[in-house]
Amino acid sequence: MQVTEGKAPFRDYETWYRVTGDLTSGLTPLIVAHGGPGCTHDYVESFAALAGAGRAVIHYDQIGNGRSTRLPEKGAEFWTVDLFLDELTNLIAHLGLGRGYYLLGQSWGGMLGAEFAITRPAGLKALVLADSPASMPVWIEETGRLRDALPEEVKEVLSRHEAAGTTDHPDYARATKAFNARHVCRLDPLPDAVKRTNAAMEADSHVYNLMIGPNEFHITGTLADWSVVNRVHLIEVPTLLISGAFDEATPATVQPFADGIPDVRWHVFPNSSHMPHVEEFDDCMKVVGDFLARCDVEQSTG
Repeated sequence: MQVTEGKAPFRDYETWYRVTGDLTSGLTPLIVAHGGPGCTHDYVESFAALAGAGRAVIHYDQIGNGRSTRLPEKGAEFWTVDLFLDELTNLIAHLGLGRGYYLLGQSWGGMLGAEFAITRPAGLKALVLADSPASMPVWIEETGRLRDALPEEVKEVLSRHEAAGTTDHPDYARATKAFNARHVCRLDPLPDAVKRTNAAMEADSHVYNLMIGPNEFHITGTLADWSVVNRVHLIEVPTLLISGAFDEATPATVQPFADGIPDVRWHVFPNSSHMPHVEEFDDCMKVVGDFLARCDVEQSTG
C-alpha cells in the first residue's frame, strides 16, 4: 500500500499529514479528523484500512499536536473552532482535493466536521460523525450522569480534587481512568495506537486543557458552551452517525444530528464505547466502508 507523508504550510506553521493509498485512484478520498482537541492521529489510524478498497485515506495532526507545529505559548484565545476550520480548508487546498472528498470526524473531530459541513464547502460529498456530540452542554449533563454511576470511592477522589483545584494530582488521574475504561475504550490492554495518543496527551495536553479541561467529564475549557443543535439542518451532504452502546457520546448527545440533518443514518455498535474503530474494528470498517461505497455509487449515477 502506497503511503506518503508531508507537511502543509499553514499561516506561519505546518500541518503534518499522511496519505494511505493513491489520491489519483478515481475513488473519492477520505479525510480523517481526530479528536481532542489536542489528541493525535494515532488512535484513529485504523481507518486507514478503508484504503484497502482503493480509496485514499488522509490522516493529519491538528496544529498544536503530534507532528504538526506545537505552540505551547499560545493562550485560550488562539485555540478556536475557526482556527481548526481554516487549517482543514488549507489542507484540502494543499492536497488539491477541492473537486471531491469525504470527511470523517471522531469525537471533537466530528464537532469540527459538523461545523465544516454547515458552511457547505465546495467538494464535500459525504460526512461521517463518529462518537461526536452536537452540544457540549448536553455532553456535560450526560457525562455527569455516567460519572454518577461510578463506584463511590472513585467519585469521592474525583470530587475532592476538583473542589481543591488539584486535578493534576496522580490520584485524580487514576480515578479518571475508571471512567475511561467504561466509556472511552473498553479494551484491556489498550491497542498500541491508542497508547501512543495517550502518551502524547500525557506529555502535552496544552490544547486539550484550554479547550476541554482536565478530562472528558469535568469540562472547564472554552468549548463548554459549544453547540450546533440549531444549525445542523444546514448540513446537506449524506451523513453517517456512529457511536457505541457504552459511549460517553450517549444517544442524547448524538440525537440532535439524527433529528436535524436531512440525509442521515445512525449505527450503534453494541460492544463499543467511544472507539468502535478499535473496539469493533471489523464491523466498524464494514459499516463506514459500505456507506462510502454507496456514496460513490450515488455520485456516479447522480
